This record gives sequence, C-alpha cells and structure tokens, in this order.
Amino acid sequence: VTSFATLYGRRLYLNMVAGGFKNDLAALNDATPHDKRYARLTEYTSVMKCLLSGRAPLNFEGEFYQIHQLTMIPALPPELFPGILVSGSSEAGLATAQETGATAIEYPQPAAQYDGSSRRNGMAAGIRVGIIARQKEGEAWQIAIDRFPEDRKGTLTHQLAMKASDSVWHKTLSAIAAEGQGNNTYWLRPFETYKSFCPYLVGSYDHVAEELANYIGLGYHTFILDIPPTEEELQHIRVVFDLASESQKAWQ
Repeated sequence: VTSFATLYGRRLYLNMVAGGFKNDLAALNDATPHDKRYARLTEYTSVMKCLLSGRAPLNFEGEFYQIHQLTMIPALPPELFPGILVSGSSEAGLATAQETGATAIEYPQPAAQYDGSSRRNGMAAGIRVGIIARQKEGEAWQIAIDRFPEDRKGTLTHQLAMKASDSVWHKTLSAIAAEGQGNNTYWLRPFETYKSFCPYLVGSYDHVAEELANYIGLGYHTFILDIPPTEEELQHIRVVFDLASESQKAWQ
C-alpha cells in the first residue's frame, strides 16, 4: 500500500478476505471455524489500519496477533489511506465491518426480496454484481446468453465448489437459483456455471437502472462490478448508473 502511494500517488482499496473454501484452508492446515476466521480478520485489519495511519511504534496484544514496536516505512500520506472492504453476507462479516469501519460488501438477492429492514445499523454497504445492459431488452439478453451459454461442466464444477465452501453468500445465491427466486433482470447463470461469483443484472437500460436504483434506496452505495470484457461494455454500464442516479434524485 505504501509502495503504491510512494510510486504513483494513488489511493488503493483493500478487500479483506477471511477465506471460505475448506479445501484451501485444509491445505494450509487451518481448521479455524468460520466466525473465528472473521474475528482473526478483525485483528489483522485493525493492526494494518494502525500501521498505515502512522501510529508508530505499534504494540498490539490480541488473540491471534502480537506486535511489538513495529513501524511502517515509508509513512503513508493521510489522503491516500486505503478504502477497506469486507464481506458482509454473514453476521460475523458484518461484525468485522462494524468494528473496523470497513464497507460491508454483499452478493445481493433481488432488490424486491429485501423487506426494508437492515442488518447494517448505518454501516457503509455495497454489493457485487455483473451488468449487461443495452437500449433494447432483447439485445442485452442475446449478448448475455452468448457470453454465458449453458455449460454442463461448469455446473458440475459449481456444485463441487458448493460442497467445499462454508461461505454464507455462496449458499444464499445457490438457494435463490435452486428455488427460481430471481426476476426478469436478476440472472444467476454465470454463477451457476462457475463463470462468476456474483449475480448479473441483464436487460434494457431502464430496467437495469431501476433495479440499481432500488439497491441504492436500500442503502447500498458502493458497487463492485464483475469485470467488463471491453471498454465499450463499461460505457453501457455507465449509462445505467447515470439513469439510476437520476432516478434516486427524483425520489428524494
């Protein structure tokens, strides 16, 4: 983080990960349960924030980490302090986000399935989604189907990954797919065929913008996009965010 700041003068965003695939954890001889991994991540993030904020020399005594007289060199300019993201799909993840001041990122359900209540208690929150949008609904769906065709091998790989994961978001999205709880915009084939780890919003500019505006209305103000394949695709995505922003202003 400090190296990038020194070399390029740019601020980074850090995605703090507790780890959710049991096979990877087993390979590292890490049998720490799900919620304990988030407690460990809370400590790690707290230590990192203290170092990056210039509190030196740092001493820290925790359950998982002990730090004695540690100093970060070179120092990080305050205006380049990184944004911090953490998974907020589980209660343990939300607790980590709240304690560390991180933005809680979720893999969302369809916006209509939220009842307006919030587990976030005023925390900064965001979602991870893919977006395929065009002026005409049919064109967007044709592009989506061409990019993510049915894939039996991918489906089997996804099913195997499900068995090896204890991530709450993985199980939630799989349940939505199995029960057909999506809508005309919310699409899970990329997730079900192991091509992406997030839902996609597909459709006309207006329909996708409406769904995005609904998420914004629920308090999600940070969006992590599944990587668009081209710059042109990113321009289409910009159109729907502009429309969603205008819609939100109209509501207010």
